[in-house]
Amino acid sequence: MTAKIIDGKAIAADLRGKVADAVHRLSRDRGITPGLAVVLVGNNLASESYVASKMKMIAGSGMRSFDHRLPKETSEAELLALIGRLNADPTVHGILVQLPLPAQINPHKIIAAVDSAKDVDGFSPVNAGRLAAGLPALAPCTPVGCILLAKTVQPSLMGLETVVIGRSNIVGKPLAQLLLAENATVTVAHSKTRELPAVCRRADVLFAAVGRPEMVRRDWVKPGATVIDIGVNRVMADGRSRIVGDVAFAEVAKIAGAITPVPGGVGPMTIACLLVNTVRAACALAGVREPAFGQRPIDDRE
Repeated sequence: MTAKIIDGKAIAADLRGKVADAVHRLSRDRGITPGLAVVLVGNNLASESYVASKMKMIAGSGMRSFDHRLPKETSEAELLALIGRLNADPTVHGILVQLPLPAQINPHKIIAAVDSAKDVDGFSPVNAGRLAAGLPALAPCTPVGCILLAKTVQPSLMGLETVVIGRSNIVGKPLAQLLLAENATVTVAHSKTRELPAVCRRADVLFAAVGRPEMVRRDWVKPGATVIDIGVNRVMADGRSRIVGDVAFAEVAKIAGAITPVPGGVGPMTIACLLVNTVRAACALAGVREPAFGQRPIDDRE
């Protein structure tokens, strides 16, 4: 193995420490304690585990947490009513509705109902539009975390060739917008891209977000490239279940310059960036200047 391992756990812990400091200062100097409401509908085991991790990190940062657990039979109207109450609650600065939702609830309608100023997931049409237009926005947490991880290797992404494999509204598309804001050259590749391995080999920084276990192989990667693996896939091997990314880690690590592991790479950064977004939302709602957290503002560039 020759690649530097990008330690997402350590980088996320450092970011959470900065968040805790910011929360302390807001409470001491402004009387503001950021509050995050997390809504979970049903009993999806993966969602329950993820929400538990979020709630632990919220408490550890000194924020207020508002935990709403609803039965899987909850109607769309009932969930919309709860969101309406959270939108109006001045102690709630961020609202996160954990996906997936039960079949009787339209997730697009729910996402659109969340006040864009409290949309700490960055999924609302308003925030997606502002991000695409190069305006200040609450951006999705995973793409923001990916940028911060890449910049621990390449402090400036300006002029670099970057390739994003995946075009989802949650990761691929917003990640491309954030990379453009960093003045990177961006290619968004996907399942219909011709000669996909050759496209990936152009990348100085390669982001894999396709949801296919170990799809990216060694011959897809330019020697010395930085590889950010966003995938989380559960596979069976020798009768045991394990988590792997979208990148064949063992073989790609022999040629890449730096690589994120799965688990322990992008995952911890996603939760840390959720806390960052909550502080940003609290500051914006109060008209207070927000901490930088190492991120640069989104603006409109040629």
